[in-house]
Amino acid sequence: MPARRAASPPGSPIQVVAGALYDEDGRVLIAQRPAGKHLAGRWEFPGGKVGQGESEPAALARELREELGIEVTAARPFMRLTHAYPEGKVELSLWIVERFSGTPHSLDGQELKWVARGALAAEDILEADRPFVAALGTLAPP
Repeated sequence: MPARRAASPPGSPIQVVAGALYDEDGRVLIAQRPAGKHLAGRWEFPGGKVGQGESEPAALARELREELGIEVTAARPFMRLTHAYPEGKVELSLWIVERFSGTPHSLDGQELKWVARGALAAEDILEADRPFVAALGTLAPP
């Protein structure tokens, strides 16, 4: 059963974690927001909201289990930012998923695709995730 997610106090950003997963060829996994969700059709790094009282590593593991059917066995924080959409602010924390078990597959109705880091900028990535794309390009290949 998914963790309960508390509403953020008015004016405070929604806390979100996302994961950068790599395949054996060094490509990064992105997910397309499904129909019916805010910003449907756009691409993002997989993840989701941090539940009340939940740590970021626990939220990342839970979200990737629920969305992709994988178990995160090692991840490290990489970058944090705040982005203001017209509907409200989000505080995003991107984690590099160093190891996971299982094969990522869609459990949330979203399309998935592996993209070379150099090609990420050409994708229709959410504005909030764009700084992550640039920062990932500065990392050494996994």
